[in-house]
Amino acid sequence: MIWASGWKLASAVSNAGCLGMIGAGSMYPEILEEHIKKCQAATNKPFGVNLPLLYPDIDKHIEIIIRNKVKVVVTSAGNPATYTSVLKKEGITVIHVVSSSKFAQKAEKAGCDAVIAEGFEAGGHNGREETTTMVLVPLVCESVKIPVIAAGGIATGRQMLASMILGAEAVQIGSRFVASEEASSHVNFKNAVIHAAEGDTVLTLKELTPVRMMKNNFYNKIIDAKRNHASAEDLEILLGRGRAKKGMFEGDMDAGELEIGQVSALINDIKPAAEIVKEIWLQFNEALNKPLK
Repeated sequence: MIWASGWKLASAVSNAGCLGMIGAGSMYPEILEEHIKKCQAATNKPFGVNLPLLYPDIDKHIEIIIRNKVKVVVTSAGNPATYTSVLKKEGITVIHVVSSSKFAQKAEKAGCDAVIAEGFEAGGHNGREETTTMVLVPLVCESVKIPVIAAGGIATGRQMLASMILGAEAVQIGSRFVASEEASSHVNFKNAVIHAAEGDTVLTLKELTPVRMMKNNFYNKIIDAKRNHASAEDLEILLGRGRAKKGMFEGDMDAGELEIGQVSALINDIKPAAEIVKEIWLQFNEALNKPLK
């Protein structure tokens, strides 16, 4: 949820009854602190910070999170053993995103309170194994004793119920909230999401860090480079700096990197976060109470 989930979206989701998350991956330390303070002013409900461990300034991010008494931290894209004990000493609930049962066991051993089992349908940085949520969630549930949260390809109440039937105790939803009024992503990107069809996203750049993105001119350049036997270094130069910001935050649909999940094909409108939460909850209960045929 980089460039999409700032304090406005996080507080709106928390106020609607869920756990809103600030996506710290696109924020310098001082910007993260600003968003935390604004979120605290906008809601008296719990919220958390999502912290990709592959980004720079992680130590400064951790310091800010502790100083501002954030209650929940979701870590991803790195070794959970590095910071989990530091955070837990401060009374912070730590959840780690995993793409396999092996990594789930490592997170449990590191002391994480829960894991998010994220299938490769998810947008953004992803696992190399390409395990789908339908397969990954029960595998992870069987491999650990701590709570499992399902993620990847979830945007409706029916999908939430299906995840819980598979053994998850909760779900993490990202792509659906990109198409919310409070998301900080550019309106061009939001419109691209609601007009996406099946097959419009792809998992690529495994040579660097696997990422699911929407097909556009930048993606076509990646394909051309690979056809010409580009090295990992060549692809890194092509990616450059700020490519995701260019697309998702600045609205360049041609040259930007457009990170979004497969479930974008099911997203058809932009609406307030509270309405999205209400819609998902109604769908969940309708599916739960629907009699079997």
